[in-house]
Parts: sequence; C-alpha cells; structure tokens
Amino acid sequence: MNIKRKNLRIIPLFLLGLMYSCSPTVRVTTDYDRDTNFSEYKTFAVYDLKAQEGQVSQLNVDRVTKAIRSEMLSKGFTETTVSPDLKINAISILKNKTSVSANTDFYGYGGMYRPYRYWGGPMMGGATTTVNTYDYVDGSLIIDIVSTKTQKLVWQGIGNAKIDSTPNNPEEFITSSVKKILVGFPPGLAKK
Repeated sequence: MNIKRKNLRIIPLFLLGLMYSCSPTVRVTTDYDRDTNFSEYKTFAVYDLKAQEGQVSQLNVDRVTKAIRSEMLSKGFTETTVSPDLKINAISILKNKTSVSANTDFYGYGGMYRPYRYWGGPMMGGATTTVNTYDYVDGSLIIDIVSTKTQKLVWQGIGNAKIDSTPNNPEEFITSSVKKILVGFPPGLAKK
C-alpha cells in the first residue's frame, strides 16, 4: 500500500481496518466528567456527520452514524431530534507514519564476541546492518458525547490502531470498532 496518498484515500482504511483479526488491534481509551450523573440522560441525537472533503467517504460516515445509533439504542437510550439530553459526534484523525528499524549482525573472529581471543582484540570479519522501513497509517476514531444542558463534553472514547491493510467487510469493521469504543458508556454500566 502506498501510504503517500492523501488523507482522502486513507481515512476509510482506518475505519475499515480496526475490526478484523488480520488487522491491527484497536486500543481504546475513555475519559469522562466524574461529576456527571449519567443516569439523568435518556435521549440522544447524532450530529450531522457530513463527509468532509479529504477526510472520510459518505459511505463510512453513514456506517459510523448507524453503528453509534445502534449502540446507543441497545443501551436503552432513545433517539430524538427535539431537545435531546446528549449530542454525539465522531471524528477521525489519520497520520501517515514510517517505522524504521535497524539490525546489525556481527561475524568474524576475535574481540568480545569470541571467548578464545583476548577481550577487545582485532575484528577479523565484519558487520552487516539492515535497515527496514514500514509505512503505515496511525488512525484514531474519537467519539464525543456532549450534554445539551451544560453544552460541555461529558464523555469521550478514542479507538486507535496502526492500519496497514483494508478489511474485507467495512460495515462489520466499523460496527465492531464503534461497539468497542462505546463499551464503557455510560460509566458504570459494564460493572452492573
């Protein structure tokens, strides 16, 4: 895969690659306002997630929106467009990165590598250093949940993965990734 492509072509790869076993593992982190009483929230609305130019395709925007709705409904929340308790937004961030590693193989006689020669003796051989580079996309999907009463962020979940391949089923990948990110919302639900 040529990682030098513009973000327009890369972001869908992030959303597609998080779920499959052949794809990288999604690391999830969450944070929330400890003073918020999440039991007060009953309704939600998903922001109008439009496909921003150069960011993500409309197909994947629709998949993310559908997955968020499905997860929130399964948690007992009701979707409404009239005065929702919570507004939910999703953002994707992709960064092209290169991993560099070097491996040096020493061979020959003498010196500290052979016990039958004195320490620090002359090297009668050589060394070969191999440098490997690996291009990948560091991708994150951030889900923000905002209280409409206070207009403040009350919960945030971030899924992050190193993406190097495209999954075969983008719908399944996105659904699984969103589910994994939202597993901790609302706080305390998983403990019950």
